[in-house]
Amino acid sequence: MIMTKRDYYEILEVSRNADETEIKKAYRKKALQYHPDKNPGNKESEEHFKEAAEAYEVLSDPDKRSRYDRFGHDGLRGNFGSSGFSGGMSMDDIFRNFGDIFGDAFGGAFSDFFGGGNNNGRGRAVKKGTNLRIKVKLTLEEISIGVEKKVKVGKYVACNTCSGTGAKGGHAHETCPTCKGNGRVTRVTNTFLGQMQSTSTCPHCGGEGTVIKDKCPDCAGNGIIKGEEIIAIKIPPGVEEGMQLSLNGKGNAAARGGIPGDLLIQVEEIPHPQLIRDGNDLVYEHLISFPEAALGTSIEVPTVEGKAKVKLEPGLMSGKVVKLKGKGLPALQSYSRGDLLIHIHIWTPKNLSKEEKAHLEKMKDSLNFQPDPSQKEKGFFRRMKGIFE
Repeated sequence: MIMTKRDYYEILEVSRNADETEIKKAYRKKALQYHPDKNPGNKESEEHFKEAAEAYEVLSDPDKRSRYDRFGHDGLRGNFGSSGFSGGMSMDDIFRNFGDIFGDAFGGAFSDFFGGGNNNGRGRAVKKGTNLRIKVKLTLEEISIGVEKKVKVGKYVACNTCSGTGAKGGHAHETCPTCKGNGRVTRVTNTFLGQMQSTSTCPHCGGEGTVIKDKCPDCAGNGIIKGEEIIAIKIPPGVEEGMQLSLNGKGNAAARGGIPGDLLIQVEEIPHPQLIRDGNDLVYEHLISFPEAALGTSIEVPTVEGKAKVKLEPGLMSGKVVKLKGKGLPALQSYSRGDLLIHIHIWTPKNLSKEEKAHLEKMKDSLNFQPDPSQKEKGFFRRMKGIFE
């Protein structure tokens, strides 16, 4: 049975205008309410706990929150940098990522009991590399069909000398004598709930469970050095200016074999010399002469696919919009496509010859040249007037 995901704002019981502080406070309340240590063996509470963590993970991140507000849960799938849950995030992941929330709430006194520290007492600490941000410039043509870009990224990479272990020769690790390799130490804390046994990250090994006997001379025991990598980035059709995509694991390498960070790619649009983007529609401004407007003509207009010929009927009014269906940009993750909107403007010359003036003088008194708009045209002029008021 497929379960429908609940609205993240509804889960945390906050408004869509809630600020960062309100969201953090709401998550802390929910997390404490459904914390597994307070509800042992209660599967329903555990699911609520995970659900609240998922909501917080998205709403506390400005980029993910923006995509969620615009596209809902669909905006967090695929190349958009999945929120990281997808039903597969473990309790350890939640404690590792958000354990500091509880420490903030109680000044650190209960941070170990309620999941503070790097590992929440549930296993060895796993370090994660930092995320990297880059910008990728795209033309409208590339946005129209999607493209693969190869970029050279300066980043921290695993040290080749020690294979990322940080140890000289790659194998000079010892079991931590303080935690005996567990990456954690146990202690008893007196709280208002009574005496409770809690765990915390081992201060000697930082939660890794091992210590380095002889550090690698090239990376000074960190397991990472500065380097670079050529990364292929697949850009889906229909992306927009300011949109952010992510590649998991393509950020900075983590110290001593941890989890690499992510590469965050921000989209920049290169302005087209003739076309203007309006959502998924494209707008093109085209000038025609008065005789062309009166007699009708054929024009050639640019599109993202090349050129297109358009026939204009006689009697065209300035401000007319001619629509080319499906000649705009594709909607992201959809089969629909915008239109090309051609705004027609009639060019009025300023400098006329005597002969041209004589011709126009003869025509201006003709009944065909006297303004007499139909009801349809009157409606058009009223709409145009409303635009400029």
